[in-house]
Amino acid sequence: MKSSLTVILVLAVLVGVVVGVGAYTFIYAKGYSYLSNDPSACTNCHVMQAQFDGWIKSSHRNAATCNDCHTPHNFIGKYAVKASNGFFHSLFFTTGKYPDNIQITNRNHRVAEAACRHCHENIVQAVDTAHGNAKGIECIRCHGAVGHSAAESTSVKFPTLPRSNHETER
Repeated sequence: MKSSLTVILVLAVLVGVVVGVGAYTFIYAKGYSYLSNDPSACTNCHVMQAQFDGWIKSSHRNAATCNDCHTPHNFIGKYAVKASNGFFHSLFFTTGKYPDNIQITNRNHRVAEAACRHCHENIVQAVDTAHGNAKGIECIRCHGAVGHSAAESTSVKFPTLPRSNHETER
């Protein structure tokens, strides 16, 4: 009886410490701001300042926030991506283990490409039709600087995705 009470007490203290440190870190790092659509939340971490400054100068400033381009357009997808990115951004920025040139992951590249296609559906449909429904053509490949000014977007590395047969035939 006494041994199980000790185990319960130790576990309660450990859980309390983890929850307390987690809550403190979340509040100190302004984690709650990432639940909003406010683009300035992205600048909580100084390494994103150039991307934010680029967005301020971009053509999309009056039409789209960070979430419009960098999260899926459904509730569950949006917050799943935000949670995953928030965890890994916190981990990398806390440990200092992130590249000097910010690199978009393949998954986030696909999310941004889907956002382009969602908002610009009519244009994309016309381009796809003109190119024989070329599935390998990506908006971001040619228009990577649209959401951020060209100078700031040069510091972002985009993944090289496999080309479609249509592109390699040219």
